[in-house]
Amino acid sequence: MTEINGILLIDKATGWTSHDVVARIRGHYRFRKVGHCGTLDPNATGLLVLVIGKATKFSDRFMAQDKVYHGTIRFGETTNSYDADGEITDIRQVPPLSVETLNRETRPLVGDLMQAPPMVSAVKIDGVPLYKLARQGKTIERAPRLVHVYRFDFTDYLRPDGQFRIACTKGVYVRSLAHELGQTIGCGAHLRSLRRIQSGKFQVENALTVDRVTAMPLSELATQVIPLDRLAAYR
Repeated sequence: MTEINGILLIDKATGWTSHDVVARIRGHYRFRKVGHCGTLDPNATGLLVLVIGKATKFSDRFMAQDKVYHGTIRFGETTNSYDADGEITDIRQVPPLSVETLNRETRPLVGDLMQAPPMVSAVKIDGVPLYKLARQGKTIERAPRLVHVYRFDFTDYLRPDGQFRIACTKGVYVRSLAHELGQTIGCGAHLRSLRRIQSGKFQVENALTVDRVTAMPLSELATQVIPLDRLAAYR
């Protein structure tokens, strides 16, 4: 059997959790060790960096790398999860907006930020995921974490949706930024869609879908994996 050790770039489809992708690849090829380098929410798409075999020992290093996303924020609707998966909790009229006005409003959200995880998230408090507490109607204090946003720019606006691009460190909740922006403008907002296009030096255009990968024999998959001796170029 061909031994696979290295990094596989996946273009995750919407509806899949990051764990779903890992489990699918591990189970299909019966790999012993598969992990990922940075969670994507189920409704997010794009680049998911998988580490296979001996490459799993480098997962923390690659997880710590900066990320780039583009996506859509819908103004006028607030949800309890800050994204399109949640329940709408408030609807307000959207004021006149433009790319220029939106980019002025994002300036305070660029740089070092102290950001607390949303209540609807997988972060655990005393071993219990926050989303389970949120389902029980509970809201608890969450410790903020230091993150950094390098850029947060809108590229287009067609009421009520704005298209944006963001570059940031790991651990940034983009949906929290969408929520905060909506509160600042006064009409509320939530993250409508999100796509990760870059993680460190890895690019989504070099990634494969899960269906494409699992249609390959192991010998072909081996040619798509970035081997251990090439990983130094991506650190």
